[in-house]
Amino acid sequence: MDLLDATITGVAIPSIQKDLAVGYSAIQWISAAYSLAFALPLITGGRLGDILGRKQLFLIGMAGFTAASALCGLTQSPEMLIGARVLQGALAALMVPQVLATIHVTFPPSERGKVFGMYSAIAGLAIVFGPILGGLLVQWNLFSLKWRPIFLINLPVGLIGLAMGWRFIDESKSPNAQRLDLAGLVLSTLSLLMLVYPLMQGRDLGWPGWSFVSMALSLPVLACFIAHQRCRTRKNGSPLVALSLFKTKSFASGLSVLLLFSLAIGILSLGQSLYLQLGLRWTPVHAGATGIPFSIGLVMAAGVSVQVLVPKFGCKVLQAGTVLMIAGVGSYAWQIHHTGASITSWQMLPWLFATGLGMGLIVAPITDIILSEVPLADAGSASGLTNTTYHLGTAVGIALASVVLFGVMGGQAGHAADTVTPALRQQLAAAQVPADQTETIIGGFWACAVDRAAEADPTHAPPSCRQAPGTPSNLAVEHAMALAEGQVTTLTFIRSFQHASYWVMGLLAAALALMPGFGTKPLLFTPSDEFTPTTTDRHNLPA
Repeated sequence: MDLLDATITGVAIPSIQKDLAVGYSAIQWISAAYSLAFALPLITGGRLGDILGRKQLFLIGMAGFTAASALCGLTQSPEMLIGARVLQGALAALMVPQVLATIHVTFPPSERGKVFGMYSAIAGLAIVFGPILGGLLVQWNLFSLKWRPIFLINLPVGLIGLAMGWRFIDESKSPNAQRLDLAGLVLSTLSLLMLVYPLMQGRDLGWPGWSFVSMALSLPVLACFIAHQRCRTRKNGSPLVALSLFKTKSFASGLSVLLLFSLAIGILSLGQSLYLQLGLRWTPVHAGATGIPFSIGLVMAAGVSVQVLVPKFGCKVLQAGTVLMIAGVGSYAWQIHHTGASITSWQMLPWLFATGLGMGLIVAPITDIILSEVPLADAGSASGLTNTTYHLGTAVGIALASVVLFGVMGGQAGHAADTVTPALRQQLAAAQVPADQTETIIGGFWACAVDRAAEADPTHAPPSCRQAPGTPSNLAVEHAMALAEGQVTTLTFIRSFQHASYWVMGLLAAALALMPGFGTKPLLFTPSDEFTPTTTDRHNLPA
């Protein structure tokens, strides 16, 4: 439910934009508000599970998430939808950390790797099939509800999940957890918000001075949070974040790699969605179905990575997966460059499949690396930190995707307009437009293309796009101009997505450089490392 809602809105953007009559800025917030509201309280959600009980928090979060999904589906304004998405994200922050923590305390070390592999495979399916399901629901327009079924589908799923969770999940909590660290909650939330909000909003506002001041001040606030956690640890041993976790090499290195990886995924996922729908102008179903090869590769690799490959090859599996992802993204960018607007889903297939294989070799083992040496009493806190790192990285990646894609569009649009101009000149000549007027039209067309691409909201038409006085108006001219504008948009998105791909490859290369920090210890425990409890013993494991 969580991962579907994090990805499913991408294919519904054109439908939401048209139905609610909103610009690109509001659409960006409909996507980003969820990730941001989810990332900020995740650490708290994990610690609350340690204190109050993981099953209880899971059920509360799922019930609230289901209700918030209904609110999203019933909304009638963009402001209401953004607010409901914030509520969804906040309640997901109560629900999601309990999943990894419950796995951690329920299964013995010898079995956790298999369970994490299953968890990662299902998560991968949700990430990839979210856009496909969203495209189908939007295109079917069930009961004339347009885009709203993408949220309403959570109602039956949530009710089934509540019933099964109540029946099958065993309650667990930390025996040593004390009161919630409210001061730590405020400092951590403030620090993350001061960093992420300017990244989300800065470009739309023209990067005002306060955005840079806010991002710079987030570091001192973070330092205050760390100092407060150390003080609280010395006083009563109940910090929001157990800083001792970062003394574990596998935990610290694993989080660093996960952060870089999630930044890359955030840029790639939003960039791919915009490239396919706004650049190539594919339908939501076509764009979503194009991700099927990626999905197949991810599920195949995730299924064998933890159970088969990691016990034999250790961290080399993650390194191989990262190299494969870099090669897949690089080959994808090369294919886009050489094929242009005529590219087909079949031509994307091998590179998307390779990228999915690489991701599958990473997502399952990385969770086990991060949590493998975490004390059971801190499972909730560690799970919250793991999810915070991933979703904060994804939220920042979405913001960076906006900067990376749209920040270079002005220059890319100029090159695209130059490419399209010769054909436009021929079409105007065929329409018997005088030479002097042809040059005036082409000059205005070039200025309009560049100015529109440089706008914070690409749907907004700048003054240069208004028809100049004396410009001939007939069907042939209007058709030629519309065709040329569409070609410029396509070429601009193609080149901008290529630019974003280079960022993705750079982030993955940085993650690859950090992987030797995992050390040489085996990633998966064997039964000899710790006792393997019987079915009866499992229910008596220490929380």
